[in-house]
Amino acid sequence: MRLGVQGAAAYRATTTTLIAGLTVLALLIASSDARAQSAPPSFADLVDQVGDAVVNITTSAIVAGRQGPGPMMPDGSPLEDFFNDFLDRRQNPEQQRRRSQALGSGFVISEDGFIITNNHVIEGADEILIEFRSGQELEATIIGTDPNTDIALLKVEADDPLPFVSLGDSESMRVGDWVMAMGNPLGQGFSVSVGVVSARGRELSGTYDDYIQTDAAINRGNSGGPLFNMDGDVIGVNTAILSPTGGSIGIGFAMSSEVVSNVVAQLREFGETRRGWLGVRIQDVTGDIADGLGLDEARGALVTDVPEGPARDGGIEVGDVILSFAGEEVDDTRELVRIVGDSGVNETVRVVVFRDGATQTLRVTLGRRETAEGLASSTGEGGGMLPEPSSGEVLGLTVTPLTDALRDQLDAQGVSGGLVIEQVDPASDAAEKGLQVGDIITEVAQQPVRSPEDFRDRIETAQEAGQKSILLLIRRAGNPRFVALSLED
Repeated sequence: MRLGVQGAAAYRATTTTLIAGLTVLALLIASSDARAQSAPPSFADLVDQVGDAVVNITTSAIVAGRQGPGPMMPDGSPLEDFFNDFLDRRQNPEQQRRRSQALGSGFVISEDGFIITNNHVIEGADEILIEFRSGQELEATIIGTDPNTDIALLKVEADDPLPFVSLGDSESMRVGDWVMAMGNPLGQGFSVSVGVVSARGRELSGTYDDYIQTDAAINRGNSGGPLFNMDGDVIGVNTAILSPTGGSIGIGFAMSSEVVSNVVAQLREFGETRRGWLGVRIQDVTGDIADGLGLDEARGALVTDVPEGPARDGGIEVGDVILSFAGEEVDDTRELVRIVGDSGVNETVRVVVFRDGATQTLRVTLGRRETAEGLASSTGEGGGMLPEPSSGEVLGLTVTPLTDALRDQLDAQGVSGGLVIEQVDPASDAAEKGLQVGDIITEVAQQPVRSPEDFRDRIETAQEAGQKSILLLIRRAGNPRFVALSLED
């Protein structure tokens, strides 16, 4: 009887363990099925939903060039120049002009015919032809362009309302999310490719870059086409690829819809962009610079120059660290450029800066960047008697006061005071930080310097305060930047 009880207990334990194991297995299978189902079995429904709003774009323009191929010969052949001159003489100026065609993609964003594409697709074109998936063809006019983001807005006139798609929320996209690209790659119109978001926040070469990277196949001709999320919203405009061969290797870039939507709204309303302008030169705050300034963390945008403009009028000074702009936290210079550009012209905003160990709130009325870009910045005026030149060695730098002769030689007419670097010890921290002969040190510890003695005094004060580094403001070829040098042996 005792053995029977033990056997029953063992049976119940075995059964419980088996049930628990089966439960875990079932959960794993369900989880696996859920993951598998996250990949759509087909993109055909999505293509049917949005495909009619995607267009092929053909542009043409008259360009200078020889009609027909010339004779084939090795590069650098002595006969090459002879044949080129001979053919140029035989052709009159009219014959040397020819019509060039280019292909691209785009998409309709309103039933009345507004179309988004890349600026480089239509730049310089005198004819723009839009081809729809239905076979309909319409000529387009340019409403406005923005070379800074490579976005252009076109318009066609149609008898009937056109199918269109909407710009979505690129900020909600996560790395690994499915995306679908449509366009006219290599002239093979209305092609579809799929992939995932490979990365976000990519920068290429523009001031306002905010690219989504994707492995969906993008090739020449895809430029200007849409990158869709699974809801059929456009979360990017396909713009560029990274490739050593010129073809897709799975590294494509689409300008985020967050940037595009703001640009298109301005182009649609004004025919041009109207970005806010603060009027400062800035650099990122490194750990050394933060220590030199007394900042708790390395963030914000450090002001290196304040020419005439909104920032100077609003009280911003060289050496200020902009921590907040218009209520948004500023992590780095790129973030500040984006926020300022998205702000309205003539808008008055609150700017929080870190200065002399404390924060201050300033009010600045913004100008317009497009207007300011064409104006020369004021560099200020020199003045005052300079001390007699006397070189000195400080922190591995041999420096001498900036004289009139050196000022002319270094093209630093607008710089008053300062020290010119004559030598840099290659084993010093200054050399490691990239300081060079000919750099002009205008401030040390955010105070002007005119002599090596000034430089040494600032260092002594910083060391007494327990600082591990000291901040220098230097100018090289007219461009200011801050450098933090270590005070530790």
